[in-house]
Amino acid sequence: MQIKTYLDRPTMARAAARHAAGILGRSIKEKGHARIIAGTGASQFDFLEALTAAPDVDWTRVEMFHLDEYVGVSVDHPASFRKYLLERLIRKAGITRYHLIDAERDAAGAAARVGRELTSAPIDVAFVGIGENGHLAFNDPPADFDTREPYIIVTLDEACRRQQVGEGWFDSPDAVPAKAVSMSVRQILEAREILCVVPDARKAAAVKATLEESVSPAVPASILRTHANVTLYLDHDAAALLDPRVRGPILQSDAA
Repeated sequence: MQIKTYLDRPTMARAAARHAAGILGRSIKEKGHARIIAGTGASQFDFLEALTAAPDVDWTRVEMFHLDEYVGVSVDHPASFRKYLLERLIRKAGITRYHLIDAERDAAGAAARVGRELTSAPIDVAFVGIGENGHLAFNDPPADFDTREPYIIVTLDEACRRQQVGEGWFDSPDAVPAKAVSMSVRQILEAREILCVVPDARKAAAVKATLEESVSPAVPASILRTHANVTLYLDHDAAALLDPRVRGPILQSDAA
C-alpha cells in the first residue's frame, strides 16, 4: 500500500483526483473504456468535485458501479446514495453508463442484477473510503472476508449509524435504516487498482487501526493492505495518530 499524506483536505482531494483521472485516461486509451466503482459519503465530496472537473476525461467511455445503498430508502431521500451519485458524479461528469442499486423494495433482486453486470468484466479502479468504525463500504466489523458474492445485504452497527447522523444524513440513529446492500470485501479487492480517500480527524483512529493493527475482520479496511495496488490518500488530520514511520512525509503540494 502506498500512503500519501497531505497538509490539508483540498490538496489531498486534488492529488487523488489527478491520480484517478490518469487511471481513467490510460484505461480508455488502452481498451476504449474504463469501468469504475464509486464510493460516497461526506469524505468523498472534495475528491469527486475535483475529479469531475478534471480535464481530458472522456466520461462517455466510463462505466460506473455503485458501492452500497440503504435498504428501503427512495432515490429522492436526502441520504440516498443513488441521489448522491447522480448529483455529484453522474450528471456532473456526463456518465452515460451506470449501475445503481435500487434497494427500496427488492434489495436482493437489485443486488443480484447489478452484481451480474459488475462481474461481467474486470474493474479498472475502485474509489473507496474508510468508516469511523473501520468499515469498508458498508462492511462493518466483524466483516465477512470470505464471501465471493459481489453484493451482500448487511446489518449496520451502532457506530456506523452514529456516523450517518454525524454527517447530517439522518436526524437520529433510529432513523438510519437497519440494513444496506454493500459490495463485498472480496469483490472490492477484485479491482485492479484502489484509491482510498480519507480526510478528517474523525477518521484518525480508524486509519491508525487500518494501518497499524493486524489484518482482521475486526478492522475491515485493514484488508486493503493485502491488495497489490492501493493508494491511501490522507489529509493531516486523518493521519494525526499514525506513527510517522508509517505515515511518511506530509506533502505540501497536490503535484507530489
